[in-house]
Amino acid sequence: MRHTGHMIDFSFPPEVEEVRMRVRTFMDDIVRPRWDATNQSERKSVVKTIVELRAIARNDEKLWLPHMPAEWGGMGLGPTAMAAVSAEAAKVSIGPFVLNAQAPDEGNQHTLLHWATPEQKEKYLRPLCEGTARSCFAMTEPEVAGSDPTLIRTHAYQDGDEWVINGHKWFISGARGAQFALLVARTEDDPEIPQAANSCFIVDIPSEGFNIVRDVETMSGGHNHCEIEIKDLRVHKSQMLGGRGQGHLLGQYRLGPARLAHCMRWIGQAEIALDMMVDRSLNRFSHGSLLAEKQGIQWLIADSAMELYQCKLMVLHAAYKIESGLPFTSEVSMAKHFVANSLWQIVDRAIQVHGALGYSTDTPLAHMLQQARWSRFADGADEIHQMRIAQRTIAAYKDHGTTKSATGDLPL
Repeated sequence: MRHTGHMIDFSFPPEVEEVRMRVRTFMDDIVRPRWDATNQSERKSVVKTIVELRAIARNDEKLWLPHMPAEWGGMGLGPTAMAAVSAEAAKVSIGPFVLNAQAPDEGNQHTLLHWATPEQKEKYLRPLCEGTARSCFAMTEPEVAGSDPTLIRTHAYQDGDEWVINGHKWFISGARGAQFALLVARTEDDPEIPQAANSCFIVDIPSEGFNIVRDVETMSGGHNHCEIEIKDLRVHKSQMLGGRGQGHLLGQYRLGPARLAHCMRWIGQAEIALDMMVDRSLNRFSHGSLLAEKQGIQWLIADSAMELYQCKLMVLHAAYKIESGLPFTSEVSMAKHFVANSLWQIVDRAIQVHGALGYSTDTPLAHMLQQARWSRFADGADEIHQMRIAQRTIAAYKDHGTTKSATGDLPL
């Protein structure tokens, strides 16, 4: 969004609009047809398709690493431009992966760019950007609330030039096949504040003591969300990422923009569901008229359209705040909660309008709903965001006698 004179401009600059349309065309003309023709239950054919599509994205389409600076082989797009690119790419499930802008690697690339030493960047960030390596972010644990990183129990102690780490992680996305993990562990027994207890380590995979127990099966199948046992894992002190006690800071730095990146991708999914809902209503005749002419169906469409509009505005505004160097935590938190819930509702309504067909796996909707369910607790459960939003709203009123700064701090 650009300010031109006295007007707030919601259009993208021409260069961003050009990239957005190139991503859309690439997804429509090449990625979707190639992916639909792939045997998706066979790992070998999935890998072959992705490798081929990534080569096209990088060499022919020049749509590679949109979120990374040019010196790392990327396109140097900021958060608002990434909102456009991610929403388009996510209309095909493997879209972000083809552009090398998929979670968790996208967040890890940002994190390494910001925190890593030059040596760490060469060894770990370079192959991640080249697309020759994959990574994971190992923070969540089964024994403690994932939404409160101060409770982390995985513990590291110093032994000469090495740290020895013991603990238990789970739901570590992308762990199988990853070349390294960014592992968060408790290094300080008596920190001044609870937020200064953790540090982050770069762990090579495989490493002795880093044991992948299983891929946790979810309600939508296995998606490489792994349980990991860490037993006397030895890591050289040069493998610490950032400073001692900065693990929480690093995690929050990583999660803010990553949360918004998820929202951008969810908007792409929600838009597909709404398009399908309307298309179905225009083609299904029942009880004397098309579904599109029935008020009950029109209300499902209207509610979905209003929610999607709100989602887009919130994401654009939060991205604008990140890009302008303004405080963005509150806006990203509200967007994360709202977009996740809207995705769930819009896909659910689309299934309703499709009836039994929507419940079957003949359309992508059933799988989209299974996937959508995790959005409401990943990167902060709904209730945590609501708690924080309430706290900020109350604090705003106490500090300023008005809640204005807690509702987007907009000039109206």
